[in-house]
Amino acid sequence: MKRRDFLKDSTLTAFSIAAFGSIHWNGKSFEANNETSSDILGPFYRPGSPMRSNLIPAGSTGTEMHLSGTIFAKDGKTPLPNVLVESWQCDEHEHYDNVSDDYKFRGAVKTGKDGKYAFKTIVPVSYKDGADWRPAHIHLRISSKGHQDLITQIYFKGDEHIAKDASANSPQSVNRILEIKKNAQNKHAVEFNVVMGNSFALNDAGYKKITGLYQLKNGMAEFTREDDLLLLKMNGQFMEGLVYKGNNSFEGGLGFNKATFEILSNGDIKTKITMWDMGADQRFLEVHEGVKVLKYGK
Repeated sequence: MKRRDFLKDSTLTAFSIAAFGSIHWNGKSFEANNETSSDILGPFYRPGSPMRSNLIPAGSTGTEMHLSGTIFAKDGKTPLPNVLVESWQCDEHEHYDNVSDDYKFRGAVKTGKDGKYAFKTIVPVSYKDGADWRPAHIHLRISSKGHQDLITQIYFKGDEHIAKDASANSPQSVNRILEIKKNAQNKHAVEFNVVMGNSFALNDAGYKKITGLYQLKNGMAEFTREDDLLLLKMNGQFMEGLVYKGNNSFEGGLGFNKATFEILSNGDIKTKITMWDMGADQRFLEVHEGVKVLKYGK
């Protein structure tokens, strides 16, 4: 299955450079915001990954790699305990395990009191994506009470495919292009430290109104709530994790994909979903509209 391809975001302003955080005026001085940037969810997320730190299945021929780091609060200094860190990636043959009960190269851990997490996996490989290539990457979802759930990806220095990948070469991704080094055991290792951001979630009543199944012109869309994220499925496939931005609107990683909601005069809920896709070697914007036909809960 071909993943979504997205329009490159190249906007830079004097006091808003996402790659290095943003700077704002608090009334007395400038303050830096060093939150780790988000990235697209992609079509291969599977909720419910088993709790385990070793993601390498028996028989794998991939090169062993250790991924570790510390999860910090918004101040960038305070380690966060009991944070759920989910990780998923393709295997050495460029395939994601989307269906098996083994959840190959998928797993989750919780941070200790020191905020640290660690996975044993393999060096990821790049893979063909239609006519293009995705650079090698690892997906992460990081969930912490009181902070905005973070969906992101890490990439690796020296990957020839980064320059042509809309997500990896976004200015917002530069601090997530990491160097693979050797650890004390002479194994490949990568360190990825994360700074979480404040949550700006919709209230429970709001989520209840918008979650459910929507009939689109060409297929179905489903919105479900996961912590403070709104997960979007299209035709049965997870496509994006959306963050509330106010005014009945939600936005995915890097700002590429969006969903807005409207209460119609008859009480129905209408959604408008905008997603970037690739067709005939030309990026274009897909717009899907639909009305909720099935709600969840009472």
